[in-house]
Amino acid sequence: MNIQIFGKSKCFDTKKAQRYFKERRIRVQNIDLLKYGMSKGELTSVVRAVGLDALVDPKHPDATLLSYLAYDQQKLEHLLEDPKLLRTPIVRNGKKATVGYAPEVWKQWEAEEKK
Repeated sequence: MNIQIFGKSKCFDTKKAQRYFKERRIRVQNIDLLKYGMSKGELTSVVRAVGLDALVDPKHPDATLLSYLAYDQQKLEHLLEDPKLLRTPIVRNGKKATVGYAPEVWKQWEAEEKK
């Protein structure tokens, strides 16, 4: 498995995701979203896997403003400019991805890997 965890250093769910993979001795690449952000290609790949609406953090004050943008491309550009709007952790495994703490999906990835 090639796991990447995009998260924020102070996010509780990001820490839980990192611990989940560490306990199972699965190597991960941790990326601090606020420090490094995401490339357009990475973000587009995650959008294909989970959808644009799943990526937006509903707790962020500007989340409602994002819903007023007419086109998905505009929303994507806004998310690239301001990674604080992204819900974390974003966990990628190749073309597959999850947003938020999703151990049930990660268990499926492990099972598929063992086959």
